[in-house]
Parts: sequence; C-alpha cells; structure tokens
Amino acid sequence: MKHMRRFLAFVILATFLFLAFKLQGPGTVTPLKSPIDKLVVIKSDRKLLAYSNGRLIRIYAVSLGKQPMGDKKMEGDNKTPEGKYTINHKSHYSRYHKNLGISYPNNKDRREAARLGKPVGGEIKIHGLPDNLSFIGKLHLLYDWTAGCVAVTNDEIDELFQIVPIGTPIEIKQ
Repeated sequence: MKHMRRFLAFVILATFLFLAFKLQGPGTVTPLKSPIDKLVVIKSDRKLLAYSNGRLIRIYAVSLGKQPMGDKKMEGDNKTPEGKYTINHKSHYSRYHKNLGISYPNNKDRREAARLGKPVGGEIKIHGLPDNLSFIGKLHLLYDWTAGCVAVTNDEIDELFQIVPIGTPIEIKQ
C-alpha cells in the first residue's frame, strides 16, 4: 500500500510537471510593435485575437469567468459579458498585475439587468495574474477562475498594455 501511494504521488507530480511544461510553450517569438486596433474574444475557444490594420497578429489563450457559458446578466453571476465594447482605461494598479478596462456595461447590459431587477455590475477587465502568483504562468488556463474578466499571463498583459490604445474596440463572442 505504501508503494502504491508513492507511485500515485509520482504519477500526479509527473502529470503536473508535464502540463506545466506543455502549457508554457515556446513563449512569444517576436515582440509586437504595431498598435492593436481591434480585439476579439471567442469565449467558446478561450481565445483573445489581436488585430492590426485588419490583420490577425496574435492569439492569446485566456481564462474567463467561473461560469463562462452565456452572456453576463448581472453583477455576481461570474459570467464574461458578450457584445461590443471598447478598451476604456489602463491601470498599473490592480490586484492582477496590470489591466485593460472593458467598457462594460453598455446600454443593452443595463436594460437586461434592470429587467431582472438586479445590479448590472462592472469592472470587467483583461488582466494578468496576481503578482504573488505570476509563477503559475499558463497553468491558469486549466480552468476558468475570474469573476467575469478575461485573464492572460503577466507577460501577455505587459505586451497588451504597451500596444493596445485606449479606445480600441473589443468584441466578446460566445
């Protein structure tokens, strides 16, 4: 029984290390210099697409809200909203490294929350990981963990922070 537990612990550790290595991937190959003029999040694929001059130039894997399926209806539902928004601010001061603010809620979102008699919420961001957990890297992709935001690694939010101007349109699709 003792050997079986050791073997099981070894298998779990080996699996964890394999996933950590596999998810880290080769990293960013070429630094982006062109400003991004459009972002698209495809929730079902867990992808953030970055465009410059109509050309797809980068794809980021993302984690979403804890309840990723369906559109955000109200504060606290842990869903990532769907619709057309803009990047409306940037912040170095965040619980999650850096962030890009998304202009949620729009008028449609406000009407839906009002129809339900619930608060609409806000503070939806594209953000990195907490600074004290940055070592997790791409392992954060193993599950959806945000309260409705779009999460990338700290290196990726650093890159996006530099090349995504305020006012950039972002569409979030199922």
